[in-house]
Amino acid sequence: MKGSHYFSAQPEARSRPATATLRLPDIEVELLTDSGVFSHGAVDRGSELLLRSVAPPPSGEILDLGCGFGVIALVSALRAPQAHVWAIDVNERALELTAANAARLGATNLTAAHPDDVPGDVRFDAILSNPPVRIGKDALHSLLSRWLARLLAGCTAYLVVQRHLGSDSLAAWLQEHGYNVERVRSRGGYRVLRVHVRP
Repeated sequence: MKGSHYFSAQPEARSRPATATLRLPDIEVELLTDSGVFSHGAVDRGSELLLRSVAPPPSGEILDLGCGFGVIALVSALRAPQAHVWAIDVNERALELTAANAARLGATNLTAAHPDDVPGDVRFDAILSNPPVRIGKDALHSLLSRWLARLLAGCTAYLVVQRHLGSDSLAAWLQEHGYNVERVRSRGGYRVLRVHVRP
């Protein structure tokens, strides 16, 4: 992998700080972004669609898998102040931005962490994620298997994936591996998928 990829631990891209504004019916925030991090300078349309389509549970442990500069995690933390949100990413610049955005917004119920720093006994009441599909199919499947296995019984993951980046094949793979998958919403080439373990 080249160091300039957003899924590298240490992006080689020179820092170019910018801001991005997210406007939702209930929340409007300005977020710090930077080069070398997913969706530099703008809120990704898929992440915005996910946030317009689903809401986090009001309490419990929530996971944003591949948080970037923290869009999904931050909105989840603000919408569910009684919950605890884990924003995880391998990109150290992304984690720094997420922590800085949380501090600016007073989201004290958010923890930005490397995946390996999440305690092994933590189980999740929900996963809301725009997963890093560009890491490759095998790596993505391994990543999702690892974290979906930590959902509590009866709980749900919501994933947003672009159609041309494999949303339909991902849904089929999840179904083959023991999950129920429903398409919650489609817009602009994005699919919001509801994923839960079969009873």
